[in-house]
Amino acid sequence: MSTTIDDGSNVSGEPDELEETARITRDLIRIDTTNYGSGKSKGETEAAEYVEAYLSTLGISSQLFDSEPRRTSLVTRIEGRDSSKPALVVHGHLDVVPADPRNWSVDPFAGVVRDGMLWGRGAVDMKDMDAMILTSLKDILATGQPERDLVVAFFADEENGGVLGSHHLVKNRPELFDGATEAISEVGGYSIDVSGQRAYLLQTGEKCLVWLTLRARGTASHGSRVMHDNAITTLARAVAAVGTQEWPVRLTSTTDRLLREIARILDADVETISPHELLLSTGTAAGFLQASLRTTTNPTMLEAGYKSNVIPDTAEARLDIRAMPGEEDDVIAQVQKLVGDHIEVEVNHRDVGLENPFSGALIDAVKSSLHRFDPGAPVLPYLMPAGTDNKALSALGIAGYGFAPLRLPPDMDFPGMFHGVDERVPLDALVFGRQVLTDLLSTY
Repeated sequence: MSTTIDDGSNVSGEPDELEETARITRDLIRIDTTNYGSGKSKGETEAAEYVEAYLSTLGISSQLFDSEPRRTSLVTRIEGRDSSKPALVVHGHLDVVPADPRNWSVDPFAGVVRDGMLWGRGAVDMKDMDAMILTSLKDILATGQPERDLVVAFFADEENGGVLGSHHLVKNRPELFDGATEAISEVGGYSIDVSGQRAYLLQTGEKCLVWLTLRARGTASHGSRVMHDNAITTLARAVAAVGTQEWPVRLTSTTDRLLREIARILDADVETISPHELLLSTGTAAGFLQASLRTTTNPTMLEAGYKSNVIPDTAEARLDIRAMPGEEDDVIAQVQKLVGDHIEVEVNHRDVGLENPFSGALIDAVKSSLHRFDPGAPVLPYLMPAGTDNKALSALGIAGYGFAPLRLPPDMDFPGMFHGVDERVPLDALVFGRQVLTDLLSTY
């Protein structure tokens, strides 16, 4: 397939004035890479070929890897000025979660520009960062080289746990990441408002990931019967027990540090204010951050039956469990106790939790780069309640951080854009991100 780079024209063919990072983000949004999970996907091949074509204009050759037909990842290595330093992995993913256009105010795959923002599935998660990586490389290579070797990767299948993307390459082509000790990617580096003070969240850890199936079995029968082992009724009790479970607050070293930093900004006593109260001061980020305080066990899918007058013999529910690092086995055991022995519990996918230090040369460099473009803004560590491809890279001893820098309006519910409706990113935030990322990769 021949892939061409958009020349900056909009849908009507008239030239537009989009900055290059926004234009590339728009182009990638228009390539539908929906990942439905369980191996069902529209595929990432066209998006990977687009990235390959762009990199070739910079004189960079890339390798494409297909784990399965149309499930394409891209990796390249760019030599730095000082190759004696450990390499840095800079990575994004090319797939997106589904978007129902009936719920959106715009076509989710049209890349619409409106109200100073770029709208579309992937504008936040994470085709914006993909584009920032590309334009930052362009800026750096126009005048020289990055400071150290960069392993640049664009993975498939992140939205399905990276099975056909990052995990596939880590398992089958680990040499691609030789010499790398650290990585940066999504879901960190964006600004939040802490009671009027702009601050930036740096993702230094991730909760564990466990996807479970709960399965109830009963007797198939006519829908008019008195049936005491109705599989749907049995499952419903189990789903309600897990979904309403209040897991206890458990602070890790990361969340404890975050709370203390917020208390310092507020000039408050962290010992007298509850963690939830402190996180409420972060405004729109609070809903995301509060999930980092405890395990969550959310039912996400139900499947049972095939006709209104037939009682099915099987009913299933899917759970998305996010536990604290190292606690997933205990949480799975507790879920089994909650639902009872009569419910089958099947683990569909699981991945490790991460917690990396909020200290060291990379952290210092991130702060310095942010402060060059937003002087004095606090940088706060946080434990992300979800996960990224950094989980796969950790198997190679690579410490992964979330740093996709964006300076955002204080009232914007940015965390709510992840997998949400009307996903969008401010155009000027993309420019800011390109500048900060270019500075970091040029100096670190």
